[in-house]
Amino acid sequence: MMDREDGGGGGGGGPTATPRPRKGMGLRTWLVVSESGQSRVEEVGKHVIMRRTGLPARDLRVLDPLLSYPSSILGRERAIVINLEHIKAIVTAKEVLMLYSTNPLVVQFVQDLQHRISSLQALSTQQAGERDEMEREDKAEANLSGPSQHTLRRRASISSNERKDDAPETSVVAGPKVLAFEFRALESCLESACRCLDSETRTLEEEAYPALDELTTKISTLNLERVRQIKSRLVAINGRVQKVRDEIEHLLDDDNDMAEMYLTEKLNASKEEVSDEDDDRSENNSQNFTSFKPNVEELEMLLEAYFAQIDGILQKLSDMSEYVDDTEDCINIMLDDTQNQLLQMGVLLSAANMILNAGIVVVGLFGMNIHITLFDAPTIKFWQTTCGTIGGCLALYLIAVGWGKKKIMLST
Repeated sequence: MMDREDGGGGGGGGPTATPRPRKGMGLRTWLVVSESGQSRVEEVGKHVIMRRTGLPARDLRVLDPLLSYPSSILGRERAIVINLEHIKAIVTAKEVLMLYSTNPLVVQFVQDLQHRISSLQALSTQQAGERDEMEREDKAEANLSGPSQHTLRRRASISSNERKDDAPETSVVAGPKVLAFEFRALESCLESACRCLDSETRTLEEEAYPALDELTTKISTLNLERVRQIKSRLVAINGRVQKVRDEIEHLLDDDNDMAEMYLTEKLNASKEEVSDEDDDRSENNSQNFTSFKPNVEELEMLLEAYFAQIDGILQKLSDMSEYVDDTEDCINIMLDDTQNQLLQMGVLLSAANMILNAGIVVVGLFGMNIHITLFDAPTIKFWQTTCGTIGGCLALYLIAVGWGKKKIMLST
């Protein structure tokens, strides 16, 4: 799928080709996908990329895999910088540049991007052929009184297709119109990022709900540790999804930022300006280019579709977070109930201990080394005294428990 080339591209071969620069000169391996869907690998330095894309050094730092930057989509004069999850790419009007990686998610993204570009390139070629055919038919019938019924039907068909821009589903093709290359690449990036986040969310759902239900059934150290790990993952994924959502929302709220991302139209406008030989006219065109404001409805529909998708993922995470909170509340209630039962048992044991101490006082009185008439009494008197003491202790205990229940200090 990928043809590896030396840095600087070049068509030279053999010993006369441009030598590969030595390591330690800031070279990095970049994967380049052209507008035709072909990919190649280049080893170039940071300054070459800056001249090639017109980006400042601070924008390239966003793509550094060794640095941790939040998700962002930055529209610049000649390129779009995309940092979404595993995708770190620079999109221009003619190609997509991204740091070479063996990450399976990145490889899958490159394959999807190539397939999307190739299929849409074929569709664009087919549409161009249909227009050329219609123009040839118009020229062939130029001497007739009017166009044929076949031509009228083709014109009506094309016109009806062009009015399908308000279709409910946003894809790279709005009716027969193919989006610009930078928007096709942007859509591939958004689709890959949303697919990755949605997959992680579904995996977390499959693990979270059974673990939470099991925790409510049996509170143990193992179940608590599982739920703690799930909650940590939930917080991390929620933050990532929220950042992607905020970035898309920021673009939708600012038409100027969306206008900056129309790279193909800006490139065409700049070419027309350079080809103009009249100085006065060139000055007017320059003024018009500085106030270049394309119709952003096309990009807005694209972003709204993925905003709705990422918002749905965020809603799933929000529901899961609420379920975790409800489970925590349930666990806290169960623990509070257990604690109340332990406190109640402690009160009952304390009351029993106090009553038992009263009996011990009676026994201590009889164990004193003094002579009382009870010692000379028959044995029956001893048992009567013993049973009376025990019965009195039990009666006092029952009275204490009854008083506690009456005052709602003890549960029934």
